[in-house]
Amino acid sequence: MKLFNINKPYIIIYSFVLLSLVLFGCKEKEIGAVKSLMISEGFKNPIGFYNPNPTFSWKLTVSEQIKSQSAYHIVVASTKELLPDNADLWDSKKQKSTQSTFVKYQGKELKSRQKVYWQVRYWNQDKKASDWSETNSFELGLLNNSDWTAKWTGLDTAKDSIKGVREFLMHRPQYLRKGFELASNVASARLYITAKGVFDVHLNGNDVSDDVMTPGWTPYNHRIETLTYDVTKLLQAGKNALAVELASGWHSGRISRGRALYENFASPKILCQLEVVLKDGSKQTIISDESWRGTTNGPIRLASVYDGEVYDANFEIPNWNTAAFDDSNWKSVEVEAIAKDVKLAPKRHHTVKNQIVLNDVEIVSVKENTSVFNMKQNMVGVPRVKVPMKKGDTLKIRFSEMLLKDDTFYTKNYRSAKSTDYYVAGKDGMIEYMPKFTFHGFQFLELSGYDKNAKPDASWVQGIAQHSDFEKNGTFTSSHDKLNQLQSNITWGLRDNFFDIPTDCPQRDERLGWTGDAQVIAPTALFNYNTHAFWTAWLQSLRENQSEHKNGLVPYIVPDVLQNKNGSSGWGDAAVIIPWDIYNTTGDITVLEESYESAKKWVGYYQSKVKKQPYLPKMHSFGDWLQPYPSKMLKKANRGDTPKDLIHAAFFAHSAHLVSKIANVLGKTEDAKKYAALYKNIANAFENAFFEEGKFTGKKQTQTSYLLGIYFNLFKPETKLKAQNYLLEEIKNADYHLGTGFLGTPILPKVLDDMGEIDLMYKILFKETYPSWFYSINQGATTMWERWNSFSKEGGYNSQSMNSLNHYAYGAIGQWMYERIAGLASLAPGYKKIRIAPLPNTEFLTSASASVKTSYGKALSSWKIENDSFKLDIVIPPNTSAEVHIPYGNKDHLFVNGSIFTENSNLKLMSSDTNSVKILAEPGTYNFQTKL
Repeated sequence: MKLFNINKPYIIIYSFVLLSLVLFGCKEKEIGAVKSLMISEGFKNPIGFYNPNPTFSWKLTVSEQIKSQSAYHIVVASTKELLPDNADLWDSKKQKSTQSTFVKYQGKELKSRQKVYWQVRYWNQDKKASDWSETNSFELGLLNNSDWTAKWTGLDTAKDSIKGVREFLMHRPQYLRKGFELASNVASARLYITAKGVFDVHLNGNDVSDDVMTPGWTPYNHRIETLTYDVTKLLQAGKNALAVELASGWHSGRISRGRALYENFASPKILCQLEVVLKDGSKQTIISDESWRGTTNGPIRLASVYDGEVYDANFEIPNWNTAAFDDSNWKSVEVEAIAKDVKLAPKRHHTVKNQIVLNDVEIVSVKENTSVFNMKQNMVGVPRVKVPMKKGDTLKIRFSEMLLKDDTFYTKNYRSAKSTDYYVAGKDGMIEYMPKFTFHGFQFLELSGYDKNAKPDASWVQGIAQHSDFEKNGTFTSSHDKLNQLQSNITWGLRDNFFDIPTDCPQRDERLGWTGDAQVIAPTALFNYNTHAFWTAWLQSLRENQSEHKNGLVPYIVPDVLQNKNGSSGWGDAAVIIPWDIYNTTGDITVLEESYESAKKWVGYYQSKVKKQPYLPKMHSFGDWLQPYPSKMLKKANRGDTPKDLIHAAFFAHSAHLVSKIANVLGKTEDAKKYAALYKNIANAFENAFFEEGKFTGKKQTQTSYLLGIYFNLFKPETKLKAQNYLLEEIKNADYHLGTGFLGTPILPKVLDDMGEIDLMYKILFKETYPSWFYSINQGATTMWERWNSFSKEGGYNSQSMNSLNHYAYGAIGQWMYERIAGLASLAPGYKKIRIAPLPNTEFLTSASASVKTSYGKALSSWKIENDSFKLDIVIPPNTSAEVHIPYGNKDHLFVNGSIFTENSNLKLMSSDTNSVKILAEPGTYNFQTKL
């Protein structure tokens, strides 16, 4: 029986239509949904988020079908079920735009505790739509002080009058708890918590988080950060217990050699609010208040950032953080109301965490009851020790970055920081201990006081490296072992000194957020690690401290515990330079908006210091800090020979110039003109005051005097060429070594690069003798040093006590290593346009490679020279483009992906000569090869 009576032509047409639909459907699927959804500075599905007006970013799927975005559509809703068709908070509609990063939320006002869901889809270059992305979310923390009903709670530990170094008041760590009952099972629960001090929190005997030294360090007189934890799974119907260990930390501890700090070192306090939604729909809130109980008779007897921790196992309190514990014999707490003038705000960057475990430990020496262990890496964090002991004996743990010739500890550079932990055994046998409320900078560790009958073993010690929790962002490697070691030293130095804030050093009685150190390392840091949120959080602290000064002064350090009334050129400029660096690396305009008024105020500070000579400020400066071979006649040799008045004028001009550029980006055209004019006037004054026919007129010629003028473009064109020649002469006089300190070093490679003196920069970089980057490596360095000559195998240690062996400033060379040796740089903010332009020097290298996770995806430049051929592998992420510079050969001998180069829709020839080729490339993966 015939079921269908269809003519053959119709069958053919029907089949063709069906096939077309299938193929079209495949094509639609091939472009794929977006991935890597993030909000603001790179957060993925955060809870306790700080910003009710976030930005949205996403990355396009890598595919042959996807080169760029032509439009996007974002939907935001209060529940997941409303997406994508019924978004009740914001529907951007289809927006014709290539923007896939930092798209500003423009929906309904968001409030504390609110959970928000969002999706995005896009259209590719052919106007084909993707599927909707997965649903992502963010949950806001408590945004206002009025959201808190809790009180600051704790014991009066100041009354104990325990005195430490320099008679400094110390506080016994507190053990605080609150028992409570829940009427039924829990549907959801959030713990909002912070401290004047540092804390570790537990629920029903369980650790709430693996965070370290929370909440972190801010200007506590302005803002204290709060943390939010999802504790739903840690609660139960019936009896529960919330328990907190609390120590001084930065807030109530000895900071910066004993200067007075916040609130006259009032006793530490905690503030916490546990908000519970039960399955029956009812709510319960448990707060820190008068009902809590506390004791200082716990095992952590003392704890200090600088001086270490004392732990006595005989004071351990079994089950103190569980619901079954009886705290009736503990003390009543005292409480304080929340102050209106100190903002309680969700933490806007990630906490410090335990990051790396160092197990490759060796024993250096054993003498009687004392053993020295080598971690083989200068690090920051704490040890985990497993040691046999006798009850009542005290294990002493000392730290050092390096050893003296007799294998004893070099600790002169720790200055007054005791940096020593103690553990008192409560029983015979193997004990395990890891300090909780301190951190150390060290490579060597000394144990004494363990069981005399035990034979020391390398397994007794592990190193737990700690730093703020950010992801690796870039990689660099090469064919040269010492260059690779330099990269390792740079990255270890960065991680070690990014301990909630960017510190200058991690070991001595300082560990402060010096602004000058920060501004020189920011670009290199942003290459290596995703420190976007880390920097923007610290810049908020900078602005808060700056607000204390009506004249726009930016303190030397942030948070500002020194309370000096002077600003320093090259240091305070962090308020302008770092936001500009963040913007150019990430493409995030928000940081410019947040920092704009601050940047203008800093330029205003310079203006307030101009007295007799127009455009030439008179003020404080740390100079070109730690320049090598300073004049013997200098009273303050650490500040170098470049005159401070020259440095003032140079950075005054540079900051004015950057403010003009920022104003342009923000559409503030009148300001842009105003600051551009100011910049030109300062530049003229700079050249006239300090140079004659391009030559520095000061008492001693310095590389930095020329570098500042050249890099900040402060010379007339005809004078600039002369100044460049004088710079080359100074480098030659130094036997082709650098002669720069903190301010000159970061710009030395940039200036020589712009001058076309690439081979000279290679020559300086690969120098083995002092002063050079490889000099410290030859002396055994595993991190960057504070001084070019902190130590030598022949002469020993620099005689000054200010001699950190873990200081990141000179690691600023890392930017040039990425951008020019490997050849990967940004040509437009956020790598929207990329420059891939390696400049090899075959005298030193046969290969180099760098990758960076840009806002659009991974970018790669990897070259090698073998068999008389130059090979370059590159990756260009979607929604970007790249200028690719092939440094050898010409277009007629250039191969791309195995075939002779021909122009096509993905590769356009920009220029070619006998020695190089420049190509404009669309997103994709390419291999270029040419003969040398």
